[in-house]
Amino acid sequence: MVRIVQEALSHFDAREKLLDAAFGPSRFAKTSERLREGRLPAKGLAFSALDDGKLIGTLRLWNISAGPGRAALLLGPLAIDGERRSEGLGARMMWHAIGHAQHHGHKAILLVGDAPYYSRFGFSTDLTERLWLPGPVERNRFLGLELVPDGLVGASGLVNATGEKVATPDFAALVAKAANDTGWKFAA
Repeated sequence: MVRIVQEALSHFDAREKLLDAAFGPSRFAKTSERLREGRLPAKGLAFSALDDGKLIGTLRLWNISAGPGRAALLLGPLAIDGERRSEGLGARMMWHAIGHAQHHGHKAILLVGDAPYYSRFGFSTDLTERLWLPGPVERNRFLGLELVPDGLVGASGLVNATGEKVATPDFAALVAKAANDTGWKFAA
């Protein structure tokens, strides 16, 4: 039985392998990665899909600004095990993340991804027309979703990372900081 749970420390190695398989080494060169690197995911918004304890999916949301003074989230990456991609798990994880983001009081989500896939969740290029990212991106893949009415109305300017910084790239330091400061619950 597949369960979507809060990401745990014990998921780290399997998550990295899943992301490598899904996106390859070029995943570190993507513009969205510039907004994620050196930061912690938004509190309570990093998810793992498990089937009998095996990680088969991952999705994270990150704190950003959608232009000056406009808090939002950045979604990504979403990855599903290659053998499980046709089971609807990606959609299930998307609805789970969107619901949790709303529950936590967030107003909007941005992402870079396949518009035909993400439009079914309400994402649109219309909401990102006056925004730009800190690097190259295909405009037709830069999408937004309002979680509340007018959550992105008037948003313009450069999208910036606003999430909590990790002082060091050392993973042990990241774990300690996350455990102490963000309220994540790490499994042994």
